[in-house]
Amino acid sequence: MTAETATQGDPDVTENVIADESVTSEPATGEGESNASETAVTDAEDSSTEQDDADDVVDEDDDDSEDAEADDSDDDEDDEDDEDDEDDEDDEDDEDDEEDRLVEEGEIAGDYLEQLLDVLDFDGDIDLDVDGDRAVVSIDGGDDLAKLVGRKGEVLDALQELTRLAVQQATGDRSRLMLDIARWRADRRERLARLGTEVAERVRDSGEREALDPMTPFERKIVHDAVAAVDGVISESEGAEPKRRVVVIKVD
Repeated sequence: MTAETATQGDPDVTENVIADESVTSEPATGEGESNASETAVTDAEDSSTEQDDADDVVDEDDDDSEDAEADDSDDDEDDEDDEDDEDDEDDEDDEDDEEDRLVEEGEIAGDYLEQLLDVLDFDGDIDLDVDGDRAVVSIDGGDDLAKLVGRKGEVLDALQELTRLAVQQATGDRSRLMLDIARWRADRRERLARLGTEVAERVRDSGEREALDPMTPFERKIVHDAVAAVDGVISESEGAEPKRRVVVIKVD
């Protein structure tokens, strides 16, 4: 009996063969599709998880960047405040240093003048002060102090220059110290201020320019300040030292 004949003649054999083929092929096909589907789902989940992680990293980076920018802004404001504080401290330190320097000049000048009075056998009380950017030394109280002033303050001016040189020799810096004896400069300042005001008002009313007597730079400055306080007039200096003088002129 051939194989074909045996198959055709035995239905049970044929059914068994078909059944075996069906059992063999169906599970294989189903398992492959299931595995592929599960793999695709797993990959999709992994991809979604990776995307979420990436989004979280971006969000964290954005938050960190915003925090960093805020911190930088705060740091900049703090730095500006620190710089302002440092500038204020530097200005205060400079002012303190300048005042200390002027006080030192006054003390050196006072020691020098005290020795000078002893040599000349003159009595007088020495007072030290600071006026703006100048050290001021005054000698008062003696009966013979007028001799140290001289005619129109000539002796006083000479003593002032000697005192400045003494201070410069001690400090190494040029001094602009102001020396006054028996209130001569103080009284002179008051008289010149009144004179400047009177001349300015007279020129304003008359319209005619007016020239004053020759003065020292210190005296001219007092007159200029007094004239500047009167509206409608100005003051100028003309001429050469020692005959330089103040001229008051009306302006429109």
